Amino acid sequence: MTDTQQSPDNHNMPNAETRQWAMFAHLSGFIGCVFPFGNLIGPLVVWQLKKDEEPFLDDQGKEALNFQITVSLLFIICLMLVVVVIGILLLGLLFVGAAVLMIIAAIKSNEGKAYRYPFCWRIIK
Repeated sequence: MTDTQQSPDNHNMPNAETRQWAMFAHLSGFIGCVFPFGNLIGPLVVWQLKKDEEPFLDDQGKEALNFQITVSLLFIICLMLVVVVIGILLLGLLFVGAAVLMIIAAIKSNEGKAYRYPFCWRIIK
């Protein structure tokens, strides 16, 4: 295949900058480890700044934000369950699961593949 021919797989491949911003949208959820509600603010800011530039960024920004909203709601439920002790275990599970899924999403979006989080409540359409 010559340089002028396109592979069918790369037909609608987002450019490198678009893929990088999509990756940032997913990884910005880690800001919540430093600032309260940073996990919501990070993806929201990236999505709002970049959503009009590329459809891929709009899609992945919404997906990252929806996932962080879901994680925040689950966090609140786990905090309430701390009274019954099971919440401590669930909080740990939530943090590990969310971190793993955010890293997978960041890698996939950096490869130009739209990632869909499992068990995500998609509020923002």
